Amino acid sequence: MTNDGAPGRDGEERRRGPVTLRREAIQSGTADQRLLDSRLRADWKTRDAWRALRILSEFVEGFDSLSDLPPAVSVFGSARAKPGSPDCQMAESLGGALARAGYAVITGGGPGVMEAANKGATEAGGLSVGLGIELPFEQGLNDWCDIGIDFRYFFARKTMFVKYAQAFVVLPGGFGTMDELFEALTLVQTGKVTRFPVVLMGSAYWQGLIDWMRDRMGAEGKINPTDLDLLCVTDDVDEAIRHIVDSDTTLLEGLGPEQ
Repeated sequence: MTNDGAPGRDGEERRRGPVTLRREAIQSGTADQRLLDSRLRADWKTRDAWRALRILSEFVEGFDSLSDLPPAVSVFGSARAKPGSPDCQMAESLGGALARAGYAVITGGGPGVMEAANKGATEAGGLSVGLGIELPFEQGLNDWCDIGIDFRYFFARKTMFVKYAQAFVVLPGGFGTMDELFEALTLVQTGKVTRFPVVLMGSAYWQGLIDWMRDRMGAEGKINPTDLDLLCVTDDVDEAIRHIVDSDTTLLEGLGPEQ
């Protein structure tokens, strides 16, 4: 499921969208790197039209594969969390609770917290989804994903996390986790998506960030004081589920019978 990242070694494997590459066929870099690297501008005129079609195909594949999902919750957290760690135990318990509450679980499909949430959902009889991404340090989709999609481009993948989720639950993680958290908050704050709950699990991990947002961003008027109300911070899986279910019910009631 993982490799050592050294091109050409026996046994190494890299996914590039639907294509699997091994040994000498593995190319350096990723599709995102080649798209965003300004040093490669000379080839844009010849290659970008084809890139546009490839990007479109990722959206089509994602929409087609996920359009029949039941209500779902996207779960984020560190790929570096070790199996059996408190974060992974919490994620596995969360995945099971979400499944029993009738939600599919969507993760980035990797190891650590993501794998634990997928495992919890699958073992509880729920639907477990993994949305992978091509990275220089290939990870591959974990074995608990019932539906797995490998993406070349982060922005196509991010759309699927938001479009098919009724809520976000964010466990302790690094830059990628923070990226997903703040993108979700921005989309909700600006009204780009219908308001849905964002739950932070692991209060000790998040408290410093919450304090900084309140005492620095809020105090200086960079955000409204009520913006922090977009977040539910808890260590209790049952409380997280109640918050999601209650928010879901309130939203559906607000839409009215014709929706």
